[in-house]
Amino acid sequence: MKVLDSAVPVACWSCAVAHNESTLFCPHCSKIQPPAGADYFSVFGLEPRLNLDVAALEREFHRLSRRLHPDRYVRATDSEKDWSLADTALLNDAYRTLKDPLRRTEYLLKLEGVEIRERSAEADEKERRDPSRVPADLLEEVFDLNMQLEELRAARGSGDNEPEVLDSLAEAKKKFDGLMSEVDSDLRAQWQAWETGGDEVQAAAQKAMVALLDRRRYLSNLVRDIKQVLGE
Repeated sequence: MKVLDSAVPVACWSCAVAHNESTLFCPHCSKIQPPAGADYFSVFGLEPRLNLDVAALEREFHRLSRRLHPDRYVRATDSEKDWSLADTALLNDAYRTLKDPLRRTEYLLKLEGVEIRERSAEADEKERRDPSRVPADLLEEVFDLNMQLEELRAARGSGDNEPEVLDSLAEAKKKFDGLMSEVDSDLRAQWQAWETGGDEVQAAAQKAMVALLDRRRYLSNLVRDIKQVLGE
């Protein structure tokens, strides 16, 4: 795994002692530090990895949140007040990303230089309706789903509710939810291979994770569409 070097020494603005640029507080004088564009793992003092102790991450998030709270800087300099807000925003972004296994995987892959497709809702909808973009093993299910969605929308436009179609959509949602769980399980297996294997194993795991994330996103969009029609 590539080593991400975010430990560039910088001098504390208050005591001039050098410290890691990703540190939110000076380890020598405890003064708040300006945001330095650190990666999200470094914000929490973590090595870049996929298997994280999420409970420990949450505890550290709350500890740092308390230290950054604006009420602590009522009598501080204007710069420190601004830094408390900027560092809080950075901390919140980092926590939201790292606590979620899918977002954490995407983020770390991006840090490793892997290109992850950024897609708008419109692009996702267009892709879902493009037969060439449907995973081969889901082709029949997606075709049936699209037909059922269109049928239900048309029926509702006429004042009907089509209970049989609703039941079929509920079953489809259950199946796609199960497929997403399978993807999540497969993704965690690739985490282990990526973090413990050699170069060839890591390269294969990286490629597999990109494919799994793409499949997960596709399935998630299908479930979202079903939930919208079912009113969930």
